[in-house]
Amino acid sequence: MPKSRKKRKPNWGSVFVVSVLISFIVPAVYLLLRIIFDEEWFSGAGGRGREDYVLMLLQCVLGLLAILIPARLMRRWDIEIPRTMFLLYIGFLYCAIFLGEVRSFYYTVPHWDTILHIFSGGMLGALGFSMIAVFNNTERIPMNLSPLFVAVFAFCFALALGGVWEIYEFLADIFLGTNMQKFALDDGTPLPGQDALRDTMKDIIVDALGAVGASTVGYISLKYEKGWVEKLMIRRQNPHLKKKGSASPHEHESAE
Repeated sequence: MPKSRKKRKPNWGSVFVVSVLISFIVPAVYLLLRIIFDEEWFSGAGGRGREDYVLMLLQCVLGLLAILIPARLMRRWDIEIPRTMFLLYIGFLYCAIFLGEVRSFYYTVPHWDTILHIFSGGMLGALGFSMIAVFNNTERIPMNLSPLFVAVFAFCFALALGGVWEIYEFLADIFLGTNMQKFALDDGTPLPGQDALRDTMKDIIVDALGAVGASTVGYISLKYEKGWVEKLMIRRQNPHLKKKGSASPHEHESAE
């Protein structure tokens, strides 16, 4: 009797990534058409103004780029991203852009923005540990580096990227008329003094807390050789192994 073929298990990770891409593409196309062809629609769009929909469109486009560019770099530069890390990254983009902006979770779910900033600070802190290895062209963090130095670098790396995000919000508010930094109320009333800075400073502080958490876990992992950091580290594939046709020892964990 002929052997029965084994059913191929569905790649749920790929299904999730494609679903998130679709959740960005469909609203982006819809918003672009509305902005271009239906000016009167904004007057009755549930209290939201044109700047809100410009912001939603901008976020959807950035979300698409944030998924497609890393995938392109993974192929071009032979970068391996652990599957868990990549799916957490995609999940964060979905929560921040589709749920946060398109589905208005920032307005309807208490502390949604704060939760995401804590999570992003932790992810960026974990990314900082990977950068140490990438800069040194190794698969692991060099053993001659102090765990405290590596942890401090990861913290500073995460906080620096958090600052870059706040600059992006500031520039978007200036040139696109959005209210990403929450310097005004929903009805457009500008906030005075410290109230106008509260959202930005809260985001930076929460980013720092998330980065401290990731750096602390990373420090313990390196100091006592727990191996936690290695499971989330981004690596560059060894070109010599690739030429010989050998598989990377971490290939089964990559996002590909």
